[in-house]
Amino acid sequence: MYEIGHFIGGKKVAGTSGRTANVYNPATGEVQATVALANDADLQAAIDSALSAQPKWAATNPQRRARVFMKFVELLNQNMDELAVLISREHGKTVEDSKGDVIRGLEVCEFVIGIPHLMKSEFTEGAGPNIDMYSIRQPVGIGAGITPFNFPGMIPMWMFAPAIACGNAFILKPSERDPSLPIRLAELMIEAGLPAGILNVVNGDKGAVDGILAHPDIAAVSFVGSTPIARYVYGTAAANGKRAQCFGGAKNHMIIMPDADLDQAANALMGAGYGSAGERCMAISVAVPVGEETANRLIDKLTPMIESLRIGPYTDDKADMGPVVTKEAQARILSLIDKGVEEGANLVVDGRGFKLQGYEDGYFVGGCLFDNVTPDMEIYKTEIFGPVLSVVRAKNYEEALDLPMKHEYGNGVAIYTRDGDAARDFASRINIGMVGVNVPIPVPLAYHSFGGWKSSSFGDLNQHGTDSIKFWTRTKTITSRWPSGIKDGAEFVMPTMK
Repeated sequence: MYEIGHFIGGKKVAGTSGRTANVYNPATGEVQATVALANDADLQAAIDSALSAQPKWAATNPQRRARVFMKFVELLNQNMDELAVLISREHGKTVEDSKGDVIRGLEVCEFVIGIPHLMKSEFTEGAGPNIDMYSIRQPVGIGAGITPFNFPGMIPMWMFAPAIACGNAFILKPSERDPSLPIRLAELMIEAGLPAGILNVVNGDKGAVDGILAHPDIAAVSFVGSTPIARYVYGTAAANGKRAQCFGGAKNHMIIMPDADLDQAANALMGAGYGSAGERCMAISVAVPVGEETANRLIDKLTPMIESLRIGPYTDDKADMGPVVTKEAQARILSLIDKGVEEGANLVVDGRGFKLQGYEDGYFVGGCLFDNVTPDMEIYKTEIFGPVLSVVRAKNYEEALDLPMKHEYGNGVAIYTRDGDAARDFASRINIGMVGVNVPIPVPLAYHSFGGWKSSSFGDLNQHGTDSIKFWTRTKTITSRWPSGIKDGAEFVMPTMK
């Protein structure tokens, strides 16, 4: 048993609220730690620390800020094994999957090493008679990030790396389900040379979230989680005068055309649907084979692959996937599978009864495969966030395209085909934010931006890429004229270039 507090002012500190939450081992169901839940005093201590440190950090030239991230990337690589285990023991996913979590965050840190270039703006000489005009980007001040359990390394780094590189201080409120890794990242940032107070980690529940949204000294908020909470955070942040980017749920489709390489498509569906036990906002949870022959062949390929999934604790280095994160998550997933059966979908592979010897109290769900799912079913409409793949059969390409087009969510989508015309038409017409062509999980690399459409995203600027620099800075435009040649006397008309 270990205790997790907060990270404020460059060091670990205990909570003062007296309230804690349990952190479980998802493989065994046992409590392995307690985490402090912040009160207003804890949050205020973090904000005071940020307010004190941020002006000097903002005045530090971008090249020196970049050097902190150069060192941080080096430390991430040096400590990769340790960081992955910190994730896996609290989240439950495999160690190799956890390394991917860290690496995807690391790539954003590599991207922001270019901050001296990324923060360059515009200059116009001679915009008018003896007038020069230029714009500059300045940090917003203090930013905050509210992050989910499924990527405790990647998503915090997606937020704090660009925010801090731009000259801001940052308050991170990670998930209380797996809080160890964010604290360790903050320690490594200090080791990399970040001044104390620039990155603070405050653990907590809804009280901490509401405190962040209401606090007048926090200028911008980034959030990743479910769509109902994303709407709440976005609306509350905006009502309190804050800039906000909020990313919600998903129901990602993969269209499999009759000409697709079905071995390739089946392998892609296995990784994208069952990796991390389906607890990814970019997981493929709906397969849409076009034509009955395509559907039948796909089901025949997937069934034995799902039945032979190796499921185990993170300590099993041969496991394909681990447990889901909590007992509540397990119960929700199982209830949705029951609902699918009740609604008439064909449960081809039933993982509800999966038990692992020696880990009977773990939060395991076996891989499930539904066939003949229809758009009116709850399992089609709802983000299950578990190892459940639904097959919705489509008669033709237009019917297949119509499914993700009409769905509430618009995070990610993929098409598998050998036909360039079909792929190009699909990428052009689909109303989804991230599109894969023969790529099952189309998460853009760090120098492009990440974000969905429709009910998957709220706000007009995405995560990482150049959008992140715009989000964590404000543009200031200066119009400059020096005294030489200026006529005496007041001018009362609107200035123009006429």
